[in-house]
Amino acid sequence: MQADELQRLAEVEDSMWYFKALNRRMLLPLAELANREASILDAGCGTGGLIKALQAYGPQWKISGLDYSPVACAFAQTKTSAPIKQGSIEEIPFPDKQFDAVVSADVISQIEDGSIALQEFARVLKPGGILALNVAAYQWAWSYHDEINDTRHRFRRSELVALLIKAGFKLTLSSYANMLIFPLILAQRKIFTPANPTSDVKPFHPLVDSFCGSMASLEYWALCKHITLPVGNSVFIAARRLG
Repeated sequence: MQADELQRLAEVEDSMWYFKALNRRMLLPLAELANREASILDAGCGTGGLIKALQAYGPQWKISGLDYSPVACAFAQTKTSAPIKQGSIEEIPFPDKQFDAVVSADVISQIEDGSIALQEFARVLKPGGILALNVAAYQWAWSYHDEINDTRHRFRRSELVALLIKAGFKLTLSSYANMLIFPLILAQRKIFTPANPTSDVKPFHPLVDSFCGSMASLEYWALCKHITLPVGNSVFIAARRLG
């Protein structure tokens, strides 16, 4: 991701509906760790928004951040108190079986072979450790947004499930996300494409932001009730590393 996109991300991720919904969703599989100490890695932490959410939810947790971009690491270091390492999710610079949980939000879509990252996640997780994963959905939904954000691949849920099982994970939750606004996203990105498109990571009109946030809240309620969504703009999966 380019430096100007990281700057934009750092500016909006604490307020934009998408990231508020994403962070809340990523915390859902970690509820069982809420009342105890745990070591957690944010693999591909970007500018630190998810780490801030993790620190607020589990102040007793030991959280580490990792990102390939030095610029992103610098932003994350100024926004959080967590130690941040510069490095790749394809070769994670931590020893085996170190973490109780790994979270990775919209990151493995940005590498050529996501299976390598999944194997690394399994390596650094303790047996029984939790993985929370969010990725871009459907290769046919590719758009200018992906070009600008260096997306390499958008996943089908079944595709990602197969890769996780092969990497040594047992699934506990498997769903699409951002289903209710998926038609609007497709319309904007595929039909009413701007003449000079920029990333969709930007402030929206307050009414639009509120509407999208409300739709995301309905989906979060469904996930809490173990209702999985059949389609959506993202794939959201929680899994455990097998012993």
